Amino acid sequence: MGRRGIKEYRAPEALALIAADREHTPLVCPSCGTRSIVRSPRRRGGVRTVPAASERITLTCHGCGRHASYIERGPEPPRDQTMDPRAAHV
Repeated sequence: MGRRGIKEYRAPEALALIAADREHTPLVCPSCGTRSIVRSPRRRGGVRTVPAASERITLTCHGCGRHASYIERGPEPPRDQTMDPRAAHV
């Protein structure tokens, strides 16, 4: 039994697309291979601006209709020391 009509990317595809968006690289649909990915909301201002508050980002392919969403967070400190990847304990 599948989820008919829901056009979401599979988890690995969505993660790859989200990673590319966060790195500001050209977005290519991992499903159909087109470059018709539309980001909503569009980027504002400079090349690497950081949002002031949490913002929901939606990436939609106009070729195959699949989409992925994530929440872009501003520069927040980690909630505790275990969540900071730079504080690796040896």
